[in-house]
Amino acid sequence: MTALSLCPHKMAGGAGSLEATGRDLLVAGPQPNMAEGAEEGRKLAELLAVGWQLWEELETGTAPSSGSPAVQDKVRQGLDVLRRANAMVAQLDLFSENEDLEEIASADLKYLLLPALLGALTLKQVDLSKRLEHLESARAHFWSFLKLCKSYGLGSFHLPPATSPPAEEGAGSPPRRSPANVQDKLVAMASSRQAKIERYKQKKELENRLASMKNSVDSGQSDEEQIREFYMLQTQKWINTSLEEIESVDQEIVLLRSRDTAKQSSAPPHSTSRQVRPPVKPFILTRDAVQAKVFGAGYPSLPVMTVDDWYDQRRRQGVVSGQSTPPGLTDEELQKQQQEKKEEEDDEEALQKARNWDDWKDTHPRGYGNRHNMG
Repeated sequence: MTALSLCPHKMAGGAGSLEATGRDLLVAGPQPNMAEGAEEGRKLAELLAVGWQLWEELETGTAPSSGSPAVQDKVRQGLDVLRRANAMVAQLDLFSENEDLEEIASADLKYLLLPALLGALTLKQVDLSKRLEHLESARAHFWSFLKLCKSYGLGSFHLPPATSPPAEEGAGSPPRRSPANVQDKLVAMASSRQAKIERYKQKKELENRLASMKNSVDSGQSDEEQIREFYMLQTQKWINTSLEEIESVDQEIVLLRSRDTAKQSSAPPHSTSRQVRPPVKPFILTRDAVQAKVFGAGYPSLPVMTVDDWYDQRRRQGVVSGQSTPPGLTDEELQKQQQEKKEEEDDEEALQKARNWDDWKDTHPRGYGNRHNMG
C-alpha cells in the first residue's frame, strides 16, 4: 500500500482557497501523467475536501426543495469529484483486505469514507424515472463501505446481503401466517428495534465527540493521534448511517418492484387490442306484438292523432257516449256547466234549491258554528 502524507479534513490555505482550488479541478478534470505520489495525494485530498464540503452544504442548507436546480447542481458536482477521488484511491491501491487497520496511515483513514459519501449523495438525486437505479447504486456504495470496514474490523455489526431483496410474490394476496412465522417476525422486529435504539444513542454520542474535535482537526492544530481518533469516529458514524440507509433502501426497492410487477400483470396483452364500437341507438325490449305496436321502434314515438280525434273515434265506436265528460274538463267545471244548463231549462226544483242555498248563506256567514278552531 502506498502511504501518502495528506492534510487533514481541510487544507491549510483555508476553506475559501480550498473550495476555489477544488472547483477549478472540477472544471479542468483529472490530470493525466502525474508522476509523483505527493502530487497525486494533494489532488486526492482536494477532491475529497470539495466533495465533503458540498455534502455538508446540502445537509445544512436551507433550500425549500431538494429538487431545485441549485441543489441538484451541487449534487452533480459532489458526485463528480467523489467518483474521481474514488477512482484515484483504487488506482493508488490505498486499502487492501490483506492488511490490518494499524497499517493504514492516519491521514489516509478519511478515504475509507468515499463510498459512504457517494451513497449519500446518490440518494439525493430526485429523477423519479431513475429512482430504482439510484437506489441500487446507493446501496452498492453503502455495502462496499461496510464490507471494507468489516475487513478491517471496524465496528461490530452484521454485514447485510450484497444485493437487495426481490419483489414479494403474490403481493396482492394476503400472506399465509402460521404461529411459528408470527413468533419469528415478532422476535426479529424486537431485536431490530433494540438495534435501532442502540445505534441512535451511539450516533448522538459520536456527533457530540466529533463536534468537539472538528475545529482543531480542520485548522490543522491536531496531532496524528487526534486525527486518527477523529476519522475513526467518523467511520463509526457512517457505519451506523450506512446500515440505516440500506434498511430504508431495501424497503423502498421492494415497494417499487412490487408496483412494477402489479402494473405488468394488470396491463392487457399487446396482441389483443380493443376494437372501437360505434354507439348503439337506445331501444326498448317488447314482450308481445301489442306492446311493440304501442312503443313502435323506440321511445319517444311520434303521435298519430290529437286528443280530440281520439275522443271522436272512441265515441263513434260506442265506447263513450256523447254525454260523457268532454276531455280537458275537471269535475268542478262539469258540475258548474250542468247547473247552468238546468237553470237555463227552468227546472223549478233546481231553482228552488239554489234559492234556498242562497238564503241559508245569507243567514249563516262563512265560519258560522265553528267555535272550537275559531277559523
